[in-house]
Amino acid sequence: MYETLRRQVLTMQLQPGAALSENELAATLGVSRTPVRESLILLAEEGLVQVFPQVGSFVSRVDPVRVADAQFLREAVELTALDELPAELDETLLADLDENLRRQDVPGIEVEDFFTLDEEFHLGLLRLSGHAAAWATVSAAKGHLDRARRLGLHDATPPAINATQHRAILTAVRSGDLPAARSAMRLHLRAVFADVERIRERSPELFASNGATTPVRRNIVVWD
Repeated sequence: MYETLRRQVLTMQLQPGAALSENELAATLGVSRTPVRESLILLAEEGLVQVFPQVGSFVSRVDPVRVADAQFLREAVELTALDELPAELDETLLADLDENLRRQDVPGIEVEDFFTLDEEFHLGLLRLSGHAAAWATVSAAKGHLDRARRLGLHDATPPAINATQHRAILTAVRSGDLPAARSAMRLHLRAVFADVERIRERSPELFASNGATTPVRRNIVVWD
C-alpha cells in the first residue's frame, strides 16, 4: 500500500497539492482505511504528504529546500564513489552500463522508462565502486527531487541530452580519467538542478513557498 501510494506521488500521477481521501483511496484500492492511514503517515514523515487535522490530507508541493538537500547528498555520494573506483573495473558491470545506455538511446523513449534507466545507471556506477548499498539512503532522501526531475524530463532537458551526459561519465570512468569523470558527473547533476529551478520559475504553484504549510483546495483525487 505504502509503495503504491508513494509511486503515484513520485510519478506525479498525484499532482502536488492534490487532496487525498482515506475513504476514497481505501475503496479504490480494495482495502480498509487502516493501511491507507498508516501509509499516509509514512509519506508525511517523508514530506510527501501533508496531513491537516480537521481539514484533510494533501500531496505536498515540491519543497525547494528538500530538493537542494537531496541534490547535495547525491553529489556527495556519487562524486565520492568515483574516487573509490578500483583500478580494475568489473567488465560485467561495464557491459550492463553499456546496455543501459543503448536502451536510453531508443528514439521516442517514454519519460518513465528513461527515468528508470537513469536510476539504474547511477546505481550501476555505485556498484562499480562497491558502494551500491548507499543508493538506498540516496533514494529515501530524494522524493522531492525525483518529482522535480520528472517535471524537468517532461518540460526542460529531454532524455537525449541526459543520455549524452551519462555517456560522457562512463567514457571517462572506463578510460580511468577520474577528474573528467568527476567533472562530467558534477555537470550532469547540476544540470538537473538547473532544470528544477527553471520549472519552479515557470510553474510556482507546484512548489512550496519557504515555510508554506497551507493546503491547496482541490477535488478529491482517485485513480483506477
